[in-house]
Amino acid sequence: MGDNNKQSSISGENLIVTGGRVLTPQGFIEHGAVVIKDGILAYVGGAEAMPAGLVTADTPVIDATGCVVAPGLLDVHLHGGAGCDVMDATVDALRTITHAHGRHGTTGMLAATITAAQEHLEEAAAVIRQVMPLSRQPDWNGAQLLGLHMEGPYFSVNKRGAQNPAYIRHPDQAEVERIISIIGSGLKHMTIAPELPGAIEMIRWLKQQGIRVSIGHTEADYEVTMAAIAAGADHATHTFNAMPALHHREPGTVAAVLGDDSVTAEVIADGIHLHPGAMNLIYKTKGACLTCLVTDAMAAMDMPDGHYHLGELPVQVIDGAARLENGSLAGSTLTLDRAVKNMVELVGVPLEEAIRMATYVPARQLNMLEQKGTLAVGKDGDLCIFGADLLCRHTVIAGRRLVK
Repeated sequence: MGDNNKQSSISGENLIVTGGRVLTPQGFIEHGAVVIKDGILAYVGGAEAMPAGLVTADTPVIDATGCVVAPGLLDVHLHGGAGCDVMDATVDALRTITHAHGRHGTTGMLAATITAAQEHLEEAAAVIRQVMPLSRQPDWNGAQLLGLHMEGPYFSVNKRGAQNPAYIRHPDQAEVERIISIIGSGLKHMTIAPELPGAIEMIRWLKQQGIRVSIGHTEADYEVTMAAIAAGADHATHTFNAMPALHHREPGTVAAVLGDDSVTAEVIADGIHLHPGAMNLIYKTKGACLTCLVTDAMAAMDMPDGHYHLGELPVQVIDGAARLENGSLAGSTLTLDRAVKNMVELVGVPLEEAIRMATYVPARQLNMLEQKGTLAVGKDGDLCIFGADLLCRHTVIAGRRLVK
């Protein structure tokens, strides 16, 4: 299966953003400007040097004075938001979810399924396939849906977290082939426990199909994890969570992930899934270029505390923490702009590096660096404009300001 980067093409508009601190691959430009023409970045630089004639006099302008102008945020792992779940498998649910995350600066995302019956996974894949082109249209007021992240169903029962044990099973290539027959190159990412029978072989096969393979919900020891990495797994799903604890004589999955420079580590930076000390350990060992911020958000994101669901499982949210009846964490209520803010304020990561973890790194993991992830002429005109409080003030997708 080849990589379909053309999915990033999107009908766009013209826009000028001026007056803010513009984050480029070379660093911040004070009092910078960004010009988007037909949905594509046409100028990134100092406001005073902006060439005349790029846009017309009636081109909309955003005054970003006092703000940070960053690339649009990208989330490779989320399950829901605003009361809806990806496993609801409807266009309306995905429209609601993409709008909810778009409000917080996310301009592109993968919809993550969870462990479920094969027919339900196929239903979700079919709807995601339907929504992907819809999300590139001018009337789609939300993040662009870039594809599918299959989180499961090939997991350790003992490290299932909020995955339904009734549907956890051993790797089955025929099942994945049926998903691919439905969604094609839209299957971008898959999480698997490498200790299961046939898992290493499946990792090799997935890699050959151009699918990013992530290690997660696993009891794998250090040696098995390293074998998975050698087979092609180069991503870790919500690092530290749903994997064996780090031990000096049994280093396990965590030590393999943190110690291998080919592996990118996901971080749910909500201060609940990880203590700030653990977040700092990941940052210190992996650096900004191998740390990927994700939300793992479920239906209660952007909603009040109360009762929700993750797939078929009931979830209660108290003080923003989502848990099953047995106390297991069940995704998060995190937004990606707040994840960036938390890395800065809880861990002390420089702002430009925290933003890189939510832009450049996921764009690389999506094989979309030519289109997304940094502000450079010729890339998609997607922006997250952070206010002084480090939360998203404006979201721009292909030159269109998202209506919040």
